[in-house]
Order: sequence, then C-alpha cells, then structure tokens
Amino acid sequence: MKKSATVILLLLACAVSSAQQPPPAQSQATTEPDTTLKVDVKLVNVYVTVTDAHGAPVAGLKKENFAVQEDGREQTISVFDKESAVPLSIALAIDTSLSTRHDLPLEQASAKRFARAILRPVDALSVFGFSETVLQSTGYTAELKRIDEGIDHIRLGAATALFDAVYLASRSLDRRQGRKVMVLITDGGDTASKVDYKAAARSAEEAEALVYSIIVVPIESSAGRETGGEHALIQLSEDTGGKYYYATSMSQLDDAFRQISDELRTQYLLAYYPSQRTSNSQFRRIQAGVTGPAEAASYHVRHRAGYYTVKSDF
Repeated sequence: MKKSATVILLLLACAVSSAQQPPPAQSQATTEPDTTLKVDVKLVNVYVTVTDAHGAPVAGLKKENFAVQEDGREQTISVFDKESAVPLSIALAIDTSLSTRHDLPLEQASAKRFARAILRPVDALSVFGFSETVLQSTGYTAELKRIDEGIDHIRLGAATALFDAVYLASRSLDRRQGRKVMVLITDGGDTASKVDYKAAARSAEEAEALVYSIIVVPIESSAGRETGGEHALIQLSEDTGGKYYYATSMSQLDDAFRQISDELRTQYLLAYYPSQRTSNSQFRRIQAGVTGPAEAASYHVRHRAGYYTVKSDF
C-alpha cells in the first residue's frame, strides 16, 4: 500500500509540473496572422494580339521583340510561340431573346460561316444559346455538321441572361487546354441573369478566355439599344484581351467574324514564371510591349489585364 501511494504521488507531481510549463514557441507563432498571399508559382500565359496603325494584325514578330512586366516588374519570357500552332477552343454564345428575333436567322448563317473559316481538326467549338436561360446546344467539337445542328437548335426566348451566359461559357472553357476564346453575339441587354457583371467578368478572366463581343445594333430604331450593357461588353472585351465590334447588317457581321479569324491566326503566346512569389493583393497586373521594328511605336498591343492569385471555387 505504501508503494502504491508513493507511485500515485509521483504521477501527481509530474502532472502539476507539466501544467506549469509555458506553451511551446511553435504554438505561439501560429497565432500570428499572415500579411501576404502565397502565390502558386506556375506558368502565366499571356496571349497577345499586335495590330498596326490600320488595325491589321502584325505577324512575324520574335521573342526578342516582346517585353512583359507584372505589377511593374520585368519578367523573363520562358515560353514563346506563334498561336497558329496552339489548339483553339471557342465558346460561341448567341443571344436568342425576343429583341433579336429579326436578326437571329442572319446571325445563325454568319456563325456557320465563321465556324467553317476558323476551325482546324485540332480545334473545337461549342454553341450556346441564351435568353432567360442558357442552353449549351452542342459540346466542344470540330465536326461542322454537329456545329450546324447546334446553331439551328437554338430557339427564341423572352428575356436575356447575358452575364449568366458569360459565366457558364467561362466555366466550360476553364476545363479546356490551349487557347480559349468566347464569341458573344448580342444586342448588349441583360434582364434575367442570376450572376452580376463582376462575377461574370471574373469567371472569364480566371478561365483565361479572350472575349470577342459582336454588338448587334437594332436597325429600325436606336430606342431599343441597351447602352449600359454595351459598355459592360466593351469593358469585358478589353480586360480579357479580346475586342468588340458593332454590326448593323449581315456584311458587318461577316466582317467582324473575319477580323476575329484573322486575329486568332496571328496571336502570340508569351509565358513566364512570376519573379515575385508573394503578393499583397489578389490581382496582378500584366503589361506587354513590342520593341525592335522601326514602326513598333505605332503598334497596338492587346492582352488580358492581369490574373487572380487566388482562384474562385468553380
């Protein structure tokens, strides 16, 4: 009994001594908040379009003609490629709301011609129609017959969920490899979306999609124009490195598609590993420029505005 009592007393003494010890330094350090974001240092792709003073795409540039900065810091270009060699995924989204009912057959015919002009066997196109809802009428494919059927399948609806279309098309592009492009044919209005412009724009930027907006202007009267929606499309196109066009006729619609095709055949890929591994903000700004040729001062360089260091949970 005395031996058992002695053991119990020793155990109690050890427990008291342990309780009086200060907590280890490591546990104290974990309570300190982080002041910067850790960036996943992966290759950043910058798809660049260069046009001359007349708006024509400039081909034949080399790696040494380009300079890239991120948040004002010069970056080393690790990968340079002419985009004609990179597979292309296109999300073609056509507005089928009542406001487009007179122009829809013309838009469908022009979209079919665009698909025939741009697609190669390594490329793929998916058709979306949007009114009050968004319908993906065909998955990504290079088969022209399936694309034609998908374009013919879209039907008129009552309202316009433009931002929903941008968001859902971006999600579909996010899972694709290579170049990613969204082509929107719409009069610019939005009356039924569940997501707002900010969420739609971020989804396109995170998917690395170049957005080309073809804004169909009503021929009969300017009273039906939605200028707020037009401005949103213009901003979205500029921020993603794409472009916007206005079309009031079939010839202008075809011309817009032709210009998009020409640009997609002459783009450049500049890719780099960010030199800075931490950031105080979620968005990093990219700036690319062209040097070398005597006429470079007149060139216009387009690319996405930047990228998010923390990606949304799709």
